[in-house]
This record gives sequence, structure tokens and C-alpha cells, in this order.
Amino acid sequence: MLATKLTVQIGWICLAVVSLAILVFGVVVAVVPMGGDAALYRADGLASTGLGLFGALIVLVPYRRIERWAWCALWFYPVFWLAHLFGNLPPGTDHIHQVGFLALSLIGLVLPVRVFFPPRRSPAGP
Repeated sequence: MLATKLTVQIGWICLAVVSLAILVFGVVVAVVPMGGDAALYRADGLASTGLGLFGALIVLVPYRRIERWAWCALWFYPVFWLAHLFGNLPPGTDHIHQVGFLALSLIGLVLPVRVFFPPRRSPAGP
């Protein structure tokens, strides 16, 4: 039981860090656009803010309740970071943060997989 709680706790903390980072980045870009097309940057910032906010809400409520749909929905984060990494998408060109957030996302999803999908027990025979 303690191991189950610990894996879920580590998982939600990792995913909450990713959510918070996306949320903060989105707010910063929406408030202080960093490029020539300010409207485009503000729109991207607003979209990132929404992604971070919705991700955080999913992590903090249904994921912590061990609802399978939340675990499945949060697989968007590794896909998101892989797309940024292999597509050379902004922010930055160092890719260190992308690899770090990809790792946190995967830890948060893979570590508690047995909690979300426990092995099936065979029915007791006569």
C-alpha cells in the first residue's frame, strides 16, 4: 500500500512540475511577447497557459484519484515534448528543458502504471 501511494505521489508531482512549467511559460509569453508578431506570440502564450492549466487540473484531481482516463489523457505531455524536440519547436534551441520535461512526463506516467492498471486476479476455483 505504501509503495502504491509513493508511486502515485511521485507521478503526480512530476506531472505537476511539467504542468506548472507550461503554465508559467504561457503566461510569460502572453504578457511579454518575444518576437516580431506579438499577436501570434500572445495567442501561443494563451494556448500554452490553457494546456498547463488543464493539465494541472487533470493531475491534481482525477490523476490523484487514480482515474484511468486521466492517466491516458496525460500521455499528451510526452507527445508534446517529443514533437518539440524532434520538430525543433520553440522555446529555445538547447533542448535541455524538452528532454527534462519529457523525462518527468514519462516518469509520472510509467512509474505508477501498475496502480492504474493492476494485474487481473483470476477467479477462485472450487
